[in-house]
Amino acid sequence: MGLTQLPTAQIEKELKEMPGWAIVDGKLRKEFQFDDFIQAFGFMTRAALHIEKMNHHPEWFNVYNKLIVDLTTHDAGGITQNDITLAKTLNSLL
Repeated sequence: MGLTQLPTAQIEKELKEMPGWAIVDGKLRKEFQFDDFIQAFGFMTRAALHIEKMNHHPEWFNVYNKLIVDLTTHDAGGITQNDITLAKTLNSLL
């Protein structure tokens, strides 16, 4: 499931319902900012539980209160429904 690359038009339609997400370098990207490191790390911990259940792991980079998340499905060579679903899940955890 979710291993078919989505057409750009469909991704752009989905982005309208995904605040903060954009296509950057062929990946879905969002930059999260929290009040401090503890809040950023707490979010990453909550997210990890959902990520592991989906078995769909993001590329992410954390420095202090900032977290950059990139989503793509390497096996499909681009953005898939799995990436959209994970982005919406991450937004729901805020």
